[in-house]
Amino acid sequence: MKSKALMLLAFGAVAMFVAGPAWAGDKKMMKPVNYKVVDGYKIPQSLTGKPGDAERGRKLAINRKKGNCLACHILPIPEQPFHGKIGPNLNQVAERYSEGEIRLRVVDPKVLNPDTIMPSFYKYDGFHRILKKFEGKSILSAQEVEDIVAYMLTLK
Repeated sequence: MKSKALMLLAFGAVAMFVAGPAWAGDKKMMKPVNYKVVDGYKIPQSLTGKPGDAERGRKLAINRKKGNCLACHILPIPEQPFHGKIGPNLNQVAERYSEGEIRLRVVDPKVLNPDTIMPSFYKYDGFHRILKKFEGKSILSAQEVEDIVAYMLTLK
């Protein structure tokens, strides 16, 4: 019963985040960049063609209106309270996954697990019951995805 309650709580937090103001009025969120999932488990090519900035990625991971990784995951960011325990611990994530595997998990984790409660941070369509002002928009820009991937790659 306790795990079901935690799951519902996490789902509610994620649902509020996905529908929240992170998308509102962000002019940087333009047309989606095409990407290719290779072998069913990775996106090996950068979405932007250039490396991400790990420092910006760390800030996005903390930002409760953008990456919001702390809502569900533990990260080596001791100055931030209330790390989630629903998703896997992201300490040493770069030892477990390649850059392409991390990128797919940020872009659209539902490719790997359709039942995951983790939102697709770089998805523009296919949503149900979404507010009109959020239609055609993703949570993160292509560069923000690359920044988070760069930060995750520092976690060894």
